[in-house]
Amino acid sequence: MGHRTPPAAAIFASVLLATPALAQTMPPPMITVSGEATISVAPDRAEIEAGVTSDAKTARDASDANNAAMGKLLLALKAANIDEKDIQTSRLSLQPQYAPNRPGPSPVVGYQASNRVTVRLHDIPKVASTIDILVGAGATNIGGIGFSVSNASKLLDDARGQAVADARRKAEIYAKAAGVTLGAPLDISEQGAPGPMPFRKMAAGMAVSPTPVAQGEETLQVTVSVSWAIKQAGP
Repeated sequence: MGHRTPPAAAIFASVLLATPALAQTMPPPMITVSGEATISVAPDRAEIEAGVTSDAKTARDASDANNAAMGKLLLALKAANIDEKDIQTSRLSLQPQYAPNRPGPSPVVGYQASNRVTVRLHDIPKVASTIDILVGAGATNIGGIGFSVSNASKLLDDARGQAVADARRKAEIYAKAAGVTLGAPLDISEQGAPGPMPFRKMAAGMAVSPTPVAQGEETLQVTVSVSWAIKQAGP
């Protein structure tokens, strides 16, 4: 059976039917820009990591000595009116200690036990005095201090509005340069996970403390990407 050539009318009808579908897949004219906003605020919460390390000939002696030292530390924190729910164990270990610089397998010469806690403070001025309390109670290491903002979510909401305004400002500059006007926003997306960016500065009023502490500021940053519809500017 031979092949028949489709009528021209049928081909034309097929093109007409395909054209709207093709048009629907084409993205509308748009300008896509990013907007940024940062808000700096003094932190109102702090976390201190502190712990005790004990060495002994046997694992039991090292563990007992470490438990006693940590008990003294916890009692000192309780006496400083720090709530139990704000004290959390962050690391607990018991490790053998080996003789150094020995040929072949090194014998175990003792054991080292360590216990570390994270102390959360809701009053920044107490950071320096709390460190002094920890050291005075026998803390053998202070692992680090972190600051944060309790109402960061609300502050980030304010920054989001500012970031969108910044994106519009940039889009209007591009639109004017291209001879077009902005329409409605077609897409708004937040880039990455917003969060604090540490910025350190010396805190006023801390210099008189035996342990000077710089609380600095937390800089909350938000970046958004916004696509705006565009149309030709009028005469």
